[in-house]
Amino acid sequence: MNYYELLFTTITTEDYQQDLLIGALGEIGFDTFEEVDLGFKAYIPVDDFKQELLDETLIAYREMFSFSYDVTLIPQKNWNEVWESNFEPIQISDQVFVRATFHAPKPEFPYEIVIDPKMAFGTGHHQTTAMVMGLMLENDFAGKKILDMGCGTGILAILAAKLGATDITAIDYDVVCYESTIENSTLNNIDNIKALCGSKEVIPDEQYDIILANINRNILLDQMARYAEVLKPGGEIYFSGFYESPDLDIITEEAAKHNLKYITHKKDKEWVAAKFVL
Repeated sequence: MNYYELLFTTITTEDYQQDLLIGALGEIGFDTFEEVDLGFKAYIPVDDFKQELLDETLIAYREMFSFSYDVTLIPQKNWNEVWESNFEPIQISDQVFVRATFHAPKPEFPYEIVIDPKMAFGTGHHQTTAMVMGLMLENDFAGKKILDMGCGTGILAILAAKLGATDITAIDYDVVCYESTIENSTLNNIDNIKALCGSKEVIPDEQYDIILANINRNILLDQMARYAEVLKPGGEIYFSGFYESPDLDIITEEAAKHNLKYITHKKDKEWVAAKFVL
């Protein structure tokens, strides 16, 4: 699959304004973002790119701050080179070390996750992924049955396994993410993750102790009823991929319709990860 890389150069003193633009691009098909000096890079499959839709989306943000962008075609064969040049190891709460296959291990960390850099969202670098991982570290996953929606690289499912979860289903509609989850599970010697390609329609008719859903606000709202159906009474759900204002209130209001009770949330810039209980 070929991708377009859009390099946005932004002029703004407010970090949240750039984050809002990134969120809007995520709504129209851009699936991976990388922050750089004075802006960010946004990636979208060539077949999903629509110039008219992009132009319409950008209008509101041009009124908020100044920016420009350049478009580059990235053939599929170049993706490993692109990601290897940009992927840096990260640490979560001094407990998790996330690295690529070409980085040296750090055995002093309790949990190490190896991610093969490919065009799949969820390397831990984005605030939403890192915050969900932070919430996971604060809660008990031992012996639990897990559903990971919008699994990306499989990083959250892999951490769940390392935290002691015994039965994990990881779902993503993107074939690249589905394949990455399988490959990264193998890289980490994890054999209890079942990967499925699809959306809410492929969620098995089973009951889960914990659901991880790091996607975006609109998809979470659309799929929440199904999550509630497959979550055990007393089960936990971790939502992320949205902003504190106004999204958290909107998510909380919809969750209440399905007897999901807000417990707490983490915030990084304007991004939020929140815990709910049924």
